[in-house]
Amino acid sequence: MMDNVIAAPLLTKAGILFSVTVEFKQYQCLVPATTLSDLSHSKDPKLDLLDTYRAFQTKIEGVARRLIGAGLEGKPLVIGSGYFQ
Repeated sequence: MMDNVIAAPLLTKAGILFSVTVEFKQYQCLVPATTLSDLSHSKDPKLDLLDTYRAFQTKIEGVARRLIGAGLEGKPLVIGSGYFQ
């Protein structure tokens, strides 16, 4: 079942592209660089984008799953800073 759309988080110009599974279906999500920057300041402002994603991966993916479960859509689904308030 691990035939992920994106096997590992992918650094893009826009941010980090990743996939989550909800009800046996894969969804692509994007956490923008600005959101990662906001998150990193709450932990360690020296973290790069991929390190920040990894530091907050459980939280980011949890938010993504909840948004998908609530019916939000996007290709990819963009997870903005407002979802982490």
